[in-house]
Amino acid sequence: MEFKDYYKTLDLERSATPEEVRKAYRKLARKYHPDVSKEPDAQLRMRDINEANDVLHDKEKRAAYDALADRVARGGSATGEAGRAGGGFQPPPGWDEGFEFHRGPGQGPADEAEFSDFFSSLFGSARARNAQQRSQSMRGEDHHAVIEISIEEALHGSEREITLRVMEIDKDGQPGFVSRTLHVKVPAGVHPGQFIRLAGHGMPGQGGGAPGDLFLEVRMTAHKFYRVDGLDLYLTLPVTPTEAALGAQVQVPTPAGSVVEVTVPPQARNGLKLRLRGRGLHGKSPGDLYLLLEIALPPADTEAARQAYRQLAEALPFNPRRHLGGQGV
Repeated sequence: MEFKDYYKTLDLERSATPEEVRKAYRKLARKYHPDVSKEPDAQLRMRDINEANDVLHDKEKRAAYDALADRVARGGSATGEAGRAGGGFQPPPGWDEGFEFHRGPGQGPADEAEFSDFFSSLFGSARARNAQQRSQSMRGEDHHAVIEISIEEALHGSEREITLRVMEIDKDGQPGFVSRTLHVKVPAGVHPGQFIRLAGHGMPGQGGGAPGDLFLEVRMTAHKFYRVDGLDLYLTLPVTPTEAALGAQVQVPTPAGSVVEVTVPPQARNGLKLRLRGRGLHGKSPGDLYLLLEIALPPADTEAARQAYRQLAEALPFNPRRHLGGQGV
């Protein structure tokens, strides 16, 4: 058995803050979760990621692990008799003295039964011993998953059913993944990066303890018209050359379902950005809707259209390449 570097597993420095641990875990969980990952070793990597998060997310476990890692780094004092005889790592007697390990809310989506022998050698027996000392119930762990919603759902809310692969403990006490269908209410005003909490849908508690919760991280699906940037939305608005040159009043649909009239200023350039304040996603400070003008040329697909273009060229001589000098003439 080898000593495991949990910081390396999460690609972190030892000085990482709790927030950095949380972000690193979520980033790797999105990449290696068996529901979405195409990596051949996704399930094993996910186990290692869950295990590292379980230790580094818990203040007591992390402190004890860091102290033990220091002993390993110094060499010669981190193995017991069994370790020296077998040639592998074994935690020394009394290494965990002064620490109390327990699993609180939000520690990670996996149960320690699926973790490595290294984890069990450190925290399994300690946890059992502390559980006997405390003789109290323990709340189940929280689960985390992702839900993708449309812009319309973010603005108006919705109700839907989702199917997730979650870990459960069977009647024999063994962990395994099962499919679970849940009814989810998406509240109006939710935006990317927020979490929808489903109380009681995490891991079951122990000793009569309450189950954990399920937290769904909100992401936005791609929209055929709008692009999301934080709480702001962007829409490419086609205008005719005449509308761009002379100015015009044009009607524009909004993501909320209404239609507004927008003023296109005279001599508008391609890519000009118009702002509709407060027409983006909801929030404490609502986002805006930005209109990016795109000049659309009428097709010259008939003789009448081609003749109109010829007349325009004669009536309005224009060289857009003049600024290039002789090569653009």
